[in-house]
Amino acid sequence: MKNKPVILVVDDQPQNIELIEAHLVPQGYEIIMAASGEEALEKLSGNQIDLILLDVMMPGMDGFEVTRRVRQNDKTRLLPIILVTALRETEDRVKGIEAGCDDFVSKPFDKMELLARVRSLLKVKAYNDLMGNYREELESEVAGRTEELKQALKKIKDASLETIYRLSIAAEYKDQETGAHIKRISLYSTAIARSLKLSESEIETILYAAPMHDVGKIGISDRILTKPSKLNQEEWGIMKQHTVIGANILKGSDAEFIKMGETIALHHHEKWDGSGYPNSLRGTEIPISSRIVAVADVFDALTSKRPYKEPLSVEISLAIIREGSGGYFDPDVADAFFAVQDEILAIKKHFGDDTIPASG
Repeated sequence: MKNKPVILVVDDQPQNIELIEAHLVPQGYEIIMAASGEEALEKLSGNQIDLILLDVMMPGMDGFEVTRRVRQNDKTRLLPIILVTALRETEDRVKGIEAGCDDFVSKPFDKMELLARVRSLLKVKAYNDLMGNYREELESEVAGRTEELKQALKKIKDASLETIYRLSIAAEYKDQETGAHIKRISLYSTAIARSLKLSESEIETILYAAPMHDVGKIGISDRILTKPSKLNQEEWGIMKQHTVIGANILKGSDAEFIKMGETIALHHHEKWDGSGYPNSLRGTEIPISSRIVAVADVFDALTSKRPYKEPLSVEISLAIIREGSGGYFDPDVADAFFAVQDEILAIKKHFGDDTIPASG
């Protein structure tokens, strides 16, 4: 920390610098000297200066140009500048003000006037420094609090996502679905959404909404859900109602991820060619979130064991998805799925068991 205010005195005449030094040093000021505008800018960049006493009429870069350059530099733009000049014309003073100086001292100058003007502008400098330090401390505190809030929000989101996973498992428990299945659907859907270049907000919402795709199975009979053979026509009609039941469970929420969950629950069995259920929607009539989950859900079903079937190999499952593109599946979504195939398979490998990994 500096003990003395530092004043940069700029004049091409050594005797003028010596006179100013004789007035200021006994008053407790430290003096740095420069004999030209160019040297002044060099000294300014290498020293912590509190005020500049600047001669106007110098060879090369004059005091007006030095003032303009000081004001153009973000680090020095608030530095007090006193122009020391023999010029007395109003036009010259206006030129100095327009360049950005704070005050003038006329040659030959009075010692008491010089000291008064220096003290006055150093008070302004001290106030500007105080406000600058306060602003930096405030910005640092705000940044710290913002980071704390971000971390708190992340913990809330992580807890919310785990809650969704566990409640979704409970809804599908009779169907012998697992935590790994729920998490795979969520992460498959998120990977496809990112491949489609949806917004970060939409991608995050799908992450939270996709696990609720089959929540309506809680309203389906155990006899149907766990039947080890193909469902008959009546049973299949009942089974298809899980889409409507799920949408009814989730409807009426103001939360975006639950609104999307309602949409996905209702429409994730619709097919691109209109042959799906419950509303036989076709093409882009089917919401994009449901088109995404449709691919994710079918791939997971194909590669997973069910009461009525053994899992298919990854190669056969991928071939079925490719064959269904443009028929069962939105071709753009199918393409997005294959564009992130390595990520999909990595998710399948990582979450291939029957547990939910600990959060955090």
